[in-house]
Parts: sequence; structure tokens; C-alpha cells
Amino acid sequence: MQAQIMDALKEAMKARDSVRLSALRAIKSALKNQEIDQGAALSDADCLKVIRSQAKQVGETIAGFEAAGRGDEADEARAQLAVMETFLPQAMSPEEISSLVAEAVESVGATSMREMGVVMKVVTAKAAGRADGRQLSTAVKAALQGG
Repeated sequence: MQAQIMDALKEAMKARDSVRLSALRAIKSALKNQEIDQGAALSDADCLKVIRSQAKQVGETIAGFEAAGRGDEADEARAQLAVMETFLPQAMSPEEISSLVAEAVESVGATSMREMGVVMKVVTAKAAGRADGRQLSTAVKAALQGG
């Protein structure tokens, strides 16, 4: 994955695409920092976590810019977010999440909220980063409460 990012970075430099270049440099920097913190090379799963974290930060930045009435900066941040999202797996639809939760509840045999942790563990592993933890938690709660 890091090789893909480096290739995209080189392409952005050649194309003089400043927005794409800025987003890719932020990703590269965050990956390098994580690698230093970890003291070892990053796996693709680690890279996805870092990129997801960067994308979340940019999303929060967009909200801040919009609240401050700074539309131009918000638009640029949205373009950077789009670049980051190209490296992330496609998000699961609500229907896919519901189906996944129903399968997990059935496979675990969960019948009450006390088993939410067990169900969440299964659902989180199967979602493999394609869904936000908050979405998964909400769906599991709804399924276990009979809703």
C-alpha cells in the first residue's frame, strides 16, 4: 500500500496537482510517524487505519471550516478527503451492515444486550474496517433489542 501511495505522490508531482499532492503528503507523513512509533514496517491493515484516521481528521476540519464560513478552505479539504478515500475500501451500505449483524447474532446465538460484546467482536472482524464502529454498535443494539 505504501508503494501505491508513493506512486500516486509521484504522479501528482508530475501533474502539478497541488490538492492531491497535499493529501498524499499528509498520508505519507502520518504513515512515517506511525512507522516510527511502532518501530517496524507497517502492514496494509496498519496503513488503512492511519489513512482512515487522517480522513476522519480532514472530515472534522471540513466541519470547522464550514462553521467558520470559510467555504474555499472547506472545498479544498473535501477534495483532499476524496483523495484519501481512494485508498480506503468501499464503505458498507446500511443493508450490508444489517445483514452482517443478523448473521453474527445468529452465529453467536445472542439473545440479549449482555452478549453485545461478543456480537460486536464478530461484526467488527467481518466488517474489516469497511464500517464505522458507531454504525456497527447502533445496528447491534437495534438487533439485540428486537428493533
